[in-house]
Amino acid sequence: MGEHATSAPLTRAALLEYMRRHRLAVQSSVARGSGVQSAAVGIAVSADFEIVFDTLESTRKAQNLAADPHTAFVLGGTLDGEEWTVQYEGVAERPSGAELEAARELYFATWPDGRERLGWEGLIHIRVRPTWVRFSDFRVDPPTIVELSREQLQRLQ
Repeated sequence: MGEHATSAPLTRAALLEYMRRHRLAVQSSVARGSGVQSAAVGIAVSADFEIVFDTLESTRKAQNLAADPHTAFVLGGTLDGEEWTVQYEGVAERPSGAELEAARELYFATWPDGRERLGWEGLIHIRVRPTWVRFSDFRVDPPTIVELSREQLQRLQ
């Protein structure tokens, strides 16, 4: 890892910037009768730390989330020099009406090709609201490890 920089306080802008740099995440859900299922998904992140992704209604993740909306994500930490991650837990929902349109527009801003998938049979968009986030940065000494509840995320400056 080389020389470490000094740890700085985590800000709302820094956390959002970090999360938005990562267009892919590992998403996990509870699989009925067989434990846990994980998948790589393309994501977009709102100013309120909500994560939006698209999938087909027939996928295991969509079926799992319909049965149990609790989900988790891991962003980052897979490349040399990038010894920092976000662990994220939240509750998934399928928005409708104006909320669906807003979620789609957020997603399309990150994934413009998502518009082309709108015609796919069974395509859905899922929005996840955070309940807990842990940011870990091991590039600094001492490491920055910050855990935030939903309420603490909302108050983060």
